[in-house]
Amino acid sequence: MTGNVVVLEPGDERAQKIAKAMASQTANDILTLLATGTKSLTDITEQLNIPLTTAKYHTENLLDAGLIIVSETRYSIKGREVKMYSLTDQLLIVAPKQTNIRALLLKYSSLFGIVIAGTLAIFALGPLLVSQTMTGVAPMAANRDWSGSGMYAAKAMADTNVVQEVSPDLALAFFCGGALVIFILLCYEAYLWRKRY
Repeated sequence: MTGNVVVLEPGDERAQKIAKAMASQTANDILTLLATGTKSLTDITEQLNIPLTTAKYHTENLLDAGLIIVSETRYSIKGREVKMYSLTDQLLIVAPKQTNIRALLLKYSSLFGIVIAGTLAIFALGPLLVSQTMTGVAPMAANRDWSGSGMYAAKAMADTNVVQEVSPDLALAFFCGGALVIFILLCYEAYLWRKRY
């Protein structure tokens, strides 16, 4: 599995470096060799049977292009620093410039997240909001004598049921409205994309 996906445009500076690095068969051979595991510059020269200067030139180009990395540093018996090279954990895609799909999905998924958060907030706070709008009825029912008649008790219970029923309906209405707005915006993005291409 690749660590990350890098999308490059053909005119991009890094794409040009990659093209320069990959122009040689020797560079491709080095990449194939590094696919088997970490290698030092000496390992590369011995296994590919190429001069040290050639191996160094191509590894520097591959490093500059970001196709390989120095994964670790070891020390030889004589105490010299030996760099160990390996492939980078990434998938490179070179494609012409188009709408950035990742940014578009991130924009609309975050917008959908806001709609869901708002829906949950309305669902949780809905009973408080609706009960405060009914404050004119509740105090009258609270001040009445409850022993005389069951009419006021029935009215208070009916008010409570109204509050419990309105809250989910309000949250559902908010969610459907938000989802409809997101759908309309996505349709507009698709229209613009078709018009552009």
